[in-house]
Amino acid sequence: MKFETSPIGDTIAAIRGAGRLNMVSASALRETVSEALSTGRTRIVVDFSGIDFVDSSGLGALIGCLKSARQAGGDLRIAQPTAQVTMVLQLSNLDRVLKSYNSTEEAYGE
Repeated sequence: MKFETSPIGDTIAAIRGAGRLNMVSASALRETVSEALSTGRTRIVVDFSGIDFVDSSGLGALIGCLKSARQAGGDLRIAQPTAQVTMVLQLSNLDRVLKSYNSTEEAYGE
């Protein structure tokens, strides 16, 4: 899976992918988030509208990316999770840590 980054302003990066976020694609997400952080975009939104499956490796990558963003003085949020992604987040109680938003714009529209 390939992730695409769209800058929003000077500090926000929206990251989108399509397919399955699993052991095979987790490293690509980590790399994409790391690249965004290195450009000074510390507020990350991962758009899940195209992600139809996530497993424990994908969750691990998300938590690692959240930690990296927070260490850089920012945060990581998720937008538009599919039903399967929402269910996995709820079952793992990560929905308490990774709050979901209805859109990328809403995630940092505060």
